Amino acid sequence: MNEQLKAMTGQVTKGLMTRREFVGRAAALGVTAAVANTMLADSARAESHSTPKRGGMLKIGSSGGESTNTQDPALTASEVPLNNLRCWGETLVDETANGELDFRMAESVEASADAKTWTFKIRKGVPFSNGKDMTPEDVLLTMQRHSNEDSQSGALGIMKGIANMKVDGDNFVVELETANADLPFLMTDYHLMIQPGGGIDNPGAAIGTGPYTLEIDEPGVRHAFKRREDYWDSENRGWADEVEQLVLNDATARTAALQSGQVHAINRVDPKVAALLDRAPNLSVQSVAGRGHYVFIAHVDTAPFNNNDVMLALKYAIDREEMVDKILRGYGTIGNDMPINAAYPLFDDTIPQREHSIEKAKEHYAKSGHDGSPIILRVADGAFPGAVDAASLFQESAKAAGIPLEIKREPNDGYWSEVWNVQPFCASYWGGRPVQDQMYSTAYLSTADWNDTRWKRPEFDAMLNAAKAELDTAKRKEIYSKMGRMLNEEGGLILPMFNDFVSGVSNNLGGWIADGNGGMMNNKAAIKCWVADA
Repeated sequence: MNEQLKAMTGQVTKGLMTRREFVGRAAALGVTAAVANTMLADSARAESHSTPKRGGMLKIGSSGGESTNTQDPALTASEVPLNNLRCWGETLVDETANGELDFRMAESVEASADAKTWTFKIRKGVPFSNGKDMTPEDVLLTMQRHSNEDSQSGALGIMKGIANMKVDGDNFVVELETANADLPFLMTDYHLMIQPGGGIDNPGAAIGTGPYTLEIDEPGVRHAFKRREDYWDSENRGWADEVEQLVLNDATARTAALQSGQVHAINRVDPKVAALLDRAPNLSVQSVAGRGHYVFIAHVDTAPFNNNDVMLALKYAIDREEMVDKILRGYGTIGNDMPINAAYPLFDDTIPQREHSIEKAKEHYAKSGHDGSPIILRVADGAFPGAVDAASLFQESAKAAGIPLEIKREPNDGYWSEVWNVQPFCASYWGGRPVQDQMYSTAYLSTADWNDTRWKRPEFDAMLNAAKAELDTAKRKEIYSKMGRMLNEEGGLILPMFNDFVSGVSNNLGGWIADGNGGMMNNKAAIKCWVADA
């Protein structure tokens, strides 16, 4: 009977049966009119969600925004500016939800036999939002800007292995110092939005090849966009006429905005309220595991964190199981003080998991000779969901080991510009990267601008370069394993947990898919989803 009713609802949706006929036939099968009408409503809603619909205003509420935010891709460090980038800009290539390359400004890529020369064929006839066509020269200038240390680009680390870049006709050619089979995935880095003239003259102009143009730019408050009529890929992206992003750093305000219908989707649902929120009739909670991780990062070139026994004491003191249970409420897994988990194809699961041991924490703290002065950990609500509570748990377990951990709560506004990558010990998060090379190059290469633990080890850099050049998968995995073990034992990264990406989504939003590359569909919800009742 269920299959028969399903087929009948499909006929109504297609206009092959009237609602009255359906209710009558359903009654003959023992289904009440009320239930029959509910089935029709559910069927109509499902249809609207599976078929893209153009029009309307799509609204999202997001944490990770500050009054100091800019539209310069090089400086993008948190979720609100990243959502903005996705609206107006595009990279050479992107990564699909299933881990494959999605060609954007490049329509194809070819590698030399030794994987040292990569040729990207650049699309023709793709206009920037200023009306000018994107060219291979724009691609080259973009990459040169992000290779320049003065740009302070978050992509600087991954650009270090490039020996030469050039334009050859319709092609953009990259010549590497050493071979790298993962080079195309490095080009998915969201900082590398192709801009006219590389963005050299005006990097914050928000001019790109994306589906929207920036109309309102109020950092720390809201950002609004208007759909482009000349967008080159309008059959796949940019369904809403307008997109509005509200900066809602407070988790309670963000949840309330979703519940009231003020926005269609929110990021970083607090795991403490996720189950309750998911029971609401007009929305759902969507979660997906990935490479994201919530962390406490210490500058290993600054006392007392330049003392490895202090670091080991802190690492042993933290109770990872407790944090996953109390902070993530099951929406994640324990970490092991290295930024790589099983979501990476060359992950080594034989690396021993660091245990929670008050005894070992005491041992290393005593061995460190630390003078007992407060060790300041800076934290804000916006660092990650539950960050303040996580810091309190860390403080309590550290206290049990005799470690004087002191929590200093910072305001959300200014956290990513004044605390993260500035202060020597703070809470933070990473969304992860498609491949280990990119993760390590972005945050652990000595010369990386986003080296937020000040990890500068020539031997680590050498292993990273060796892994790039190694085309034998087994040997490459072995190198990455040594790098992971080195970070685990000597790094400034305290990684208690890998987080699921947890979002709240209105039932009126169509096109939502699970994408473990990042929260909010890898920050593409605004450009890939549609308003079902538009």
